[in-house]
Amino acid sequence: MTFVQRILRHKYWWVALLVFFAGLIYVSGLLNYRLDLTAEKRFSLNNSTKQLLNDLDTVVTVKVFLTGELPSDYKKLSLATEDLLNEFKERSHNRVQIAFEKPGEDLPDSSKMTLYDSLARHGVVFERSEDVTQSGNKATQQLIIPSALVYYKNLPPFAVDLRSSRKVFKNFNVMNDIPQEDKEATLNAAEALLEFKFANAIDKLTRKEVPVVAYAVGNGEPTDLRVSDLGESLRNDYRLGIFDLKKAYPNPKDINALLIVKPQQPFTEEDKLKLDQYVMHGGKIIWFVDKLYAELDSLMRSRADFVAFDRNLNLDDILFKYGVRINGDLVQDLNCSKIPVVVGYNPDNSPRMQRTPWPYYPFLSAYNNNPISKNLDRVLPVFPSSIDTVKAVGIQKTILLATDTNSRTLSSPALVSLNSIQTDADFHSMNKSHVPVAVLLEGKFTSLFANRLSNEVKDSVTKALGQPFAAQSSEEGKQIVVSDADIVTNAVSNTNGPMAMGMLPMENYRFANREFFLNSVDYLVSNSKIFESRNKDFTLRLLDKSKVQEQKTFWQLVNIGGSILIVIIIGLLAQWRRKKNYA
Repeated sequence: MTFVQRILRHKYWWVALLVFFAGLIYVSGLLNYRLDLTAEKRFSLNNSTKQLLNDLDTVVTVKVFLTGELPSDYKKLSLATEDLLNEFKERSHNRVQIAFEKPGEDLPDSSKMTLYDSLARHGVVFERSEDVTQSGNKATQQLIIPSALVYYKNLPPFAVDLRSSRKVFKNFNVMNDIPQEDKEATLNAAEALLEFKFANAIDKLTRKEVPVVAYAVGNGEPTDLRVSDLGESLRNDYRLGIFDLKKAYPNPKDINALLIVKPQQPFTEEDKLKLDQYVMHGGKIIWFVDKLYAELDSLMRSRADFVAFDRNLNLDDILFKYGVRINGDLVQDLNCSKIPVVVGYNPDNSPRMQRTPWPYYPFLSAYNNNPISKNLDRVLPVFPSSIDTVKAVGIQKTILLATDTNSRTLSSPALVSLNSIQTDADFHSMNKSHVPVAVLLEGKFTSLFANRLSNEVKDSVTKALGQPFAAQSSEEGKQIVVSDADIVTNAVSNTNGPMAMGMLPMENYRFANREFFLNSVDYLVSNSKIFESRNKDFTLRLLDKSKVQEQKTFWQLVNIGGSILIVIIIGLLAQWRRKKNYA
């Protein structure tokens, strides 16, 4: 007789069973182990996030405002946020403290509005959600705060927008249909980004040094209201300065990243030598270059076609050496934004406006798993050019942004017209896919001026830079080349002043230009590898809503009636067996 059989034959066998289960529950409470069986590893933290949390030496407090009575989609996002932050708390040995609260819940309306204004200044976002019943005859509105604030020591809090920066749209005809957002897919994308957003906030607050980002001037770069949003976006997270390329050599020891935005005057050989040596000694550059002169203002003022021509910036050779070529063309795509066009006049002589698709403003997206533009909403360029990657030994090229699947390029000199797509031939010519507009370059760069300079010039470089002339970069470098500068400039309204980056006049929608720009800067200057968590992508497995509605009654009967039927069948079988054995 076995040990288990002896216990079961004992008078108080049930006491032993209770003790066994109590001990099992106690031991399981001491052990903490999770096994992630999902295909996309949605419940596993990235190694860089784990390292960040392990290195925390002071308490970080996270206040989440997405709580209370919420619509089902936002309730799911709130629960996902809570699960993630609990994992953060555990990994950080309780140095991440969590609080879910509804700000101003017990305050009068006047005090509540004051509190909301204060939160908005910190970057907290508010959203009014409209919940429509399935019958469609009742709608309720609710104020939702899909944000969190992260506090660390005495620093200003870091705001986290829990929503996705990428909107997912249902399939639509790009010419005739108005895009409809797939809200479930958008909120699912938001869940995929939660780890990156909170890890990025903690990383920004706890870093020991604040990187320096310099805005290069000297070649006609704008310094007016057109770069207002660019400056405001960088000031929150970096030390921002202006560097005059005509006066000195940029030193990578002092400047972590250099921005070249919309130059309009040719670069001299000395200018290129300064930039080249900055790269060779470890500097990072983001190039936002308009190769052709093409501005919408010119078209609107003249009310006639105009020719886009080359600016002759004299940058082709240095970019070619680094591994890319900005082509002298304009890119068009049928999946594009719209611009307001005067189509007539009202009886009072006021212009009658209509928003017309404008293929020179193509929507840009990422079509690979790069860490910068992955999971971003669409980026809006203005008259972009195409980019070709060319052979450069030791340089890895990654396409960050590209057009959709109905594109074409117009070579310079390109005629810009309000009605550039008129005939069937024009439509058939839109046969290119994923034309590159932004490229990431990584590796050891070779100098454009290797074996070209005299000893006297090299000595002058050494004296000006404080370092000897370098023919090749000594360490892995990074650069980003974008063939449209207006991705990071902003429109200026005559009534409201500077608009946000990625917004067009008369269009109440902000594209992801700012997010792409900040991700690009962060990728170049950050050493934390937090960006690896941006590559998370949760697979959305949804039920067919139409089938659910059609077959709702049937499955309710199956679930309720089937359970009862199973119990009845088991009872009948038990009764039959009893009669058979004991009759």
